[in-house]
Parts: sequence; C-alpha cells; structure tokens
Amino acid sequence: MKRALTIVMILVNLGVCFACSAKDQGTKFERAPKKVELNIFLGGMDRFRDQLDNYFIQFAEKERKEKNIVVSFNTEYPGNDNASQILKTRLATGDVPDIFNIHAMNDLPDYYKAGYLADLSDQPLAGKLLDGIKPLVTINNQVVAVPLESLEWGYLYNKKIFNELGITPPSTLTEMRTITQKLNDHQIKPFLLSYKESWIPQLFLSLTVGGLVHSSHSDFIDRMNKDQASFAEIKEMFDIIDLVNQNGTDRAFEVGNDDGAADFASGKAAMWVQGPWDADGIIKVNQGLEFGVAPLPINDDPRSTMINVAVSTSLAMPPDNKNKEIARDLLNYMLDDLASNELYQSLKFNPVSKKHTYKPYPWVEDASSYVNRGLSYKDLSMPSAVKDEVGKALQAYYLTKISKDDVIKALDRTWKEANAIANKNK
Repeated sequence: MKRALTIVMILVNLGVCFACSAKDQGTKFERAPKKVELNIFLGGMDRFRDQLDNYFIQFAEKERKEKNIVVSFNTEYPGNDNASQILKTRLATGDVPDIFNIHAMNDLPDYYKAGYLADLSDQPLAGKLLDGIKPLVTINNQVVAVPLESLEWGYLYNKKIFNELGITPPSTLTEMRTITQKLNDHQIKPFLLSYKESWIPQLFLSLTVGGLVHSSHSDFIDRMNKDQASFAEIKEMFDIIDLVNQNGTDRAFEVGNDDGAADFASGKAAMWVQGPWDADGIIKVNQGLEFGVAPLPINDDPRSTMINVAVSTSLAMPPDNKNKEIARDLLNYMLDDLASNELYQSLKFNPVSKKHTYKPYPWVEDASSYVNRGLSYKDLSMPSAVKDEVGKALQAYYLTKISKDDVIKALDRTWKEANAIANKNK
C-alpha cells in the first residue's frame, strides 16, 4: 500500500507540474492572439511581389511566435506610372497606409515637410545602415525611411555582343557613335526602345542632367530652383537621346518594362537605357545572360560620363500610424541580420546594411568599379512633377509630335510651377 501510495503521489505531483507548465505556456501561446492587418502600399514593385509577399509571411510567423500577434496584409502594387499620384491622393484624403514606398531622392524632402514620415532614428535598423547609404534616407538628423534599392546605374549592355565585336563601354559621345555604327554594320540593333511607359524615357533626365551638373553646369539645379535658368542652357542633353532614338528597336510604344526586360534578355539589342533594378526580370528570361552596367556618355567630355548613385525605393511609415508597433517591427525586419541577406540577394539589390554579407552580382561590381574611380555622382533632387513631365514629353518627342524647344519650354514651365507650389507651402 505504501508503494502504491508513493506512485500515486508521484503522479499527482507530476500532474501538478504539467498543469503549471501548461498554464505558463498558455500565458504566452494559448490566449487569444491579437489580430492586426497592415496596409502596405508598394508602387512600381509588382515585379518583386513574390519575394516581398513571402518575406511578409516570414515576418508574420515571427510576430505570432514571439508576440502572439496574428498579422495579415493588405498589399497594393500599383504601376510605376500612376503610383505616386495614387499615394498622394490617399494621403490627402486621410486614407494613409501603414507602410508605403517612396523615392528617397525625389520624395523624402516633400513628404517630410508634410509630416508624413515617422522618425526611425531610435530603431535598430538605423544603426545597421551603411555609412554611404544612411545620409540618403536622413533628414534633419532623422532616419525617416528604410532603403530597399540602393542603385548604381547608367545603361545596361550585353557583354557577349560587346566581347564578340571587341567593344568596350565608351567614355565619350563620339566613341558611342562609333560603337553604334559598328553594331549597325553587323546587323545588331544598338539600343532597345521601350517607351510604352513614360517613366522609362524619363530616365534620360537623371542621366543627362546629372552628368552635366557634375561636370560643367554645377549651379544649374540651384538656379532652376530660383527661376533663374532654363533647359536651353543644357540643350546638348538631346544629343544622346537622338542617338538612342535613331538607332533603336522598332515598335517602341508596344514595349513596356517587362517586355523590354524579356527583349534585352533575348539579345534583341546590345544596349538598354535602363537600370539594374530590372536584373531579376532579365535573369528570369535568360539565366545565362551576361550583362554589365556602364555610365551613359552625353558629350565629348569624359568627366560627364558618370554612374548615377541613388537610393530609390524606400519604405516609410506615418508618425500617427494606429498600427505603429507592428509597422515598426516590419521595418526593422526588412533589415533583419539574417533574413534580409536572402531577401536583398533574391531581389538582386545592392547591400544597404552592415549585416549584409552576400556577394554582389557581377553587374553591381561593374558599376562599383566606376564609383571606386570617382566616376559617379549622387542622384539629383528635382521636382517630381518635372520628372513626370519629361517622360511624357520625350514620348511625344520620339513621335515627332513636339520639338526640342517644346520639350524645353514644358520642363521650364513645370519647374517654375513646382517652385511656386514649394514657396507657397513654406
């Protein structure tokens, strides 16, 4: 009886212990979880939908495990051409997403002045940013966004075609003309044209004005902001635009970004005035394609032939976000020490964190070789309205519906209008 009683007492004690353990675990795991839906606006990022949606699921699993919070997502991926206007309308009407993407160089100052950006300086992510990247998402000593795309770009070129013809990336416009002629002589289209979406011809603005401002027209932006300059002063920007348009593929207005990536991957042209942000789409079509990134020559001054360095797509959150805690957790997770390595590598983006240890892709190293030689400049801050206008204007210019002077007048007018709005809001 004593032996039986002892066994019973042991079982009773074990039962008490198991019950206590279950009770403790229940405090963390068995109570009803808090449910949160994050509204995330990702304009122009549809080509990365799979990678980003999967990463958000990983984050949700982490929040469920560590905080007993069930996170769901309402994600929007509007196209590049109208994403900016959609977001501005949403913000103006009070329909503010929990997290949204903006262009670090073009949009941060305006969104910061309008009070739409939360200060993230005290978050772990701020201390992880590379020294060269952090200033690009910082205003008034406040980190206000998480950089996704850190870019070093100019134009893309097919290395196989270049190597077979003994061509190397040119450093002057005259050299580019020679290369263009050699490609034509071998029945190879020099440039891929994909003007269906206006943001693609708009890229000429950053490359041409950027190169000229950092070589021979250093005060152009400052004087434009004071209504004291005109694009007529840098009319030479059309020289490279004309060369590309006159030596490009057919049916330019039937080809958008995705089709352009597929055509370039298929070798339909030797060069494409486009950035490495399309690397994922290109490689999906032709995994074996070797392509490089080089600076676009705009005149015969090699000092103007430079790589554009920028942070474009960045993630931010509003300061009065009702889901502030969870949104902040997600922004920190975007630079998670381990998980973000795989994410950024899968997106084929440049490293932005001190914790990023993955090896950059060859085209990234191509662009970096120019940067390391001092042949680069920080992307210019120009009114977003001007960039919108130049894309549409260059589409019309390609179709010969308007002249160079018409483009110049449109850009001058749009910049002055942007100045008037900015001065009014001061």
